[in-house]
Amino acid sequence: MPISDVSVKGSYIQVFDGAGKKVSEMFASGKEVVGTASDFFVVVSGSYIQTYDEKCKKIAEMLSSGKEPRGASGNSFTVKSGSYIQTYDKNCKKISERFA
Repeated sequence: MPISDVSVKGSYIQVFDGAGKKVSEMFASGKEVVGTASDFFVVVSGSYIQTYDEKCKKIAEMLSSGKEPRGASGNSFTVKSGSYIQTYDKNCKKISERFA
């Protein structure tokens, strides 16, 4: 099921489908939503970048040290790491890297 929106309301992160129906939510304490892709979303939590599916189940995580999340689209998300833009899949596996 495609994700159409992920938003923070009060103390919760809420996930909505294409019809605008809330499909799940999770406690937002210490988490910042930094990107939404078609079937996952990306949050920063403490010193970690984490990916979650539409049911708010954690898919993967990686250390955020030196990495600045830029956004998510399709099946991937990007981070700026030093002078490089790195692309990762929802399992936090690096797909590509290019000079910024």
